[in-house]
Amino acid sequence: MDTQVTYPHGGVRGVSPVVSTTTLDGGYGVVTAETPFHPLDHTWPDQPADRGTVNGLPVLDCVTGASDGERLYLGEEIPVRRGADGWDWLVVHVLERPVTGDAGPAVLAVDEAYRSALSAGHTACHLTALALNAALAGRWRKEVTPDSLGRPDFDQTAIATSRIVEHGSKDVYRLGRSLRRKGFEAGDLDLGDLTRRIDEQLAEWIAADAPVTVDSPSPSLSGRRTWRCSLPQGEASIPCGGTHVSRTSELGSVRVSLSLQDAELTMRSIVSPSSLTTAS
Repeated sequence: MDTQVTYPHGGVRGVSPVVSTTTLDGGYGVVTAETPFHPLDHTWPDQPADRGTVNGLPVLDCVTGASDGERLYLGEEIPVRRGADGWDWLVVHVLERPVTGDAGPAVLAVDEAYRSALSAGHTACHLTALALNAALAGRWRKEVTPDSLGRPDFDQTAIATSRIVEHGSKDVYRLGRSLRRKGFEAGDLDLGDLTRRIDEQLAEWIAADAPVTVDSPSPSLSGRRTWRCSLPQGEASIPCGGTHVSRTSELGSVRVSLSLQDAELTMRSIVSPSSLTTAS
């Protein structure tokens, strides 16, 4: 069966039976029945894998695996889509030494500081995407699919890559012919004005102390999850398998920087959590 995961609701500790241990190049892949570890998603690798330990051993990597009952496939090797019938979806903890069930359940511990930093970066990533959609709403001459707040969804229409880092994120958007055919007017973008409008919107949302949740109907790794945030403009929602803060106020402040090169718009977010802001 699928690995049962507790990270969508903030889990960072766990004790669970070992299901299997597999020899890998440079280590061993350990699968437990349940885990708090967030693995790298090979289909959309935006949030890095959690760090931490299993039975005191450092987790060298944490990846998504899938098994058809005969073979374990890892990451990009997986030949089927998530949730395919007859496949088990697994969190594979990569360790330097094997861990088996002979000595009893495994003790799993996530690096809380690193998880917290990534969670802040991921929440900021979603908020900046929504703020960018709002700031660019007037540049569409054709109707496109709206985001959850009713603005034309530039983020999902133009996104090329998204990466979460500690207390931040980096998103790259393509502004080429395909986007123009969909009705977006990219000419004469004033990056200074766009940055100011995004920052002002982010400041409003952070000041609102809006609750953030991850809707996770199933604890199975293959389950679909949704990020939700009750903003003043309405209930924002984005499909997401990552981790997040619990309220926007925890972000302290978020600023963005924008750059444009070769028909690509890059947006970076930088989070200054309340604790760091106070210390400065």
